[in-house]
Amino acid sequence: MMEPQDTLKMIFGFKVKYLRQQLDASLEELAERSGLSKSYLHDIEKGKKYPKLEKIDALAQALGVDYDFLVSTRASKKLQPAIDLLSSDFIKEFPLELFGISPDKLFELLTNTPDKATAFISTLFKITRNYQLQRGQLYMAALRSYQDMYDNYFEELEAAVRAFRASIGPAGAALPYSTAFLENLLHERYGIRVDRQAMPQEKALKEARSFFSSPQRVLFLNQGLSSAQENFLLGRELAFQHLDIQDRPFFTRIVETESFERLLHNFQASYFSVALLMEENRMVEDIRAWAQTPDWAPEGFLALLSRYDVSPEMLLQRLTNLLPRHFGIKDLFFIRMASDEGLRHFQMTKELHLSQLHSPYANELNEHYCRRWVSVNIIKELKAQQLASNGSTLLAHAQISHYWQTENRYLCISIAKPSLTAPSQGVSVTLGLLVNEKLGQLFRFLNSPSLPTRLVHTTCERCGITDCEARAYAPVVLEREQQQRRIREAASRLGGG
Repeated sequence: MMEPQDTLKMIFGFKVKYLRQQLDASLEELAERSGLSKSYLHDIEKGKKYPKLEKIDALAQALGVDYDFLVSTRASKKLQPAIDLLSSDFIKEFPLELFGISPDKLFELLTNTPDKATAFISTLFKITRNYQLQRGQLYMAALRSYQDMYDNYFEELEAAVRAFRASIGPAGAALPYSTAFLENLLHERYGIRVDRQAMPQEKALKEARSFFSSPQRVLFLNQGLSSAQENFLLGRELAFQHLDIQDRPFFTRIVETESFERLLHNFQASYFSVALLMEENRMVEDIRAWAQTPDWAPEGFLALLSRYDVSPEMLLQRLTNLLPRHFGIKDLFFIRMASDEGLRHFQMTKELHLSQLHSPYANELNEHYCRRWVSVNIIKELKAQQLASNGSTLLAHAQISHYWQTENRYLCISIAKPSLTAPSQGVSVTLGLLVNEKLGQLFRFLNSPSLPTRLVHTTCERCGITDCEARAYAPVVLEREQQQRRIREAASRLGGG
């Protein structure tokens, strides 16, 4: 994370180097004009030193600009985007080192090719403005990229969980953990008590699941949570305490993404909690046993939920940790879909892609997601069962999704349940695994007759499946592309090309 003084040094050095290059002057020539040493100027241009007033004045005269221009954060049209980036909250707060980028490397890139770099940065700024991208969305995209870099498996967090479990003693191996056991751990080790009475009284907090009050040492839990959901929240709080994470969110979900650091810490605590509830080696054996069944059987898959007392999302997220690490299955995606009460609109509320950007993926253009996805159909079936039985239901389905006009086929496993805050609305979580030789070696039921195959696309607007019974909107994007192709072909015929 860059400190404010480092930012000022970089902006100043960036300006000095750019202005010197515009004069086509070497460091030796600038040293002669300004009366400063070559080594001192080199350190300035590297963003390592910030000169005193009289030296700044000498530099300004040597570069042919006024003093105020040199020390301010304003610059020419060509330089301003890079300076805006260097002085932005995003760069100040973003831990570049997690991606193997030091501030020095970023600064070197900007100063070595300033025109090209600033043009690229300016383009990014315009895209984020035109599409109304918020800082939180950029941080979230960066977090997903960080997960992808490590195949969503973090050895240091797994080791921390193993150490914590060992410190519990023999009781640490007695899975699934009960809610009372985790609650007692939280109280005995960290002096934190759990309150389930106060939070439901606050109507404004209806959609929040938990809140931690640091001064009171109280973890407030809302009503209506399952034991699996409470266990996750208790495990998450144990993680914050055990890992000694200070910069953290206090609600379950981050209300405002104030910094990437806080978002990352929230992810680390959540990862710790899921790994604590689903011990690595035991889960690997359970995955192998389940995958070797000859036919797709949802009951066997759902049995893992009760075996560990976890939620569907926790189970699928844990699979995204362990499949790449222990089975070499790295081409995968995870998505969470939510519907409105009338099943007219479906929204992708969470996604993770490993190895590449798979389909399906989130679409911010208000296009209609393919209704042939198992993620959508399972919500529709859930709704039908709710109407028939007037009760909550948990469903699990799987299908091979074959993407139209491609060779891409995915084994998609989806679980649907009613939304916690709006039971009349459905939510599904889906794990998609690219079908290849490695996947076939693990999953025996991949070619089972009980596993249906469906031709799918990304959105209705881009889909050319002519006999689709589930189409929700006309293929307007595809039709526009086809019209443009016809125009090009006609122009080619006229020109004899």
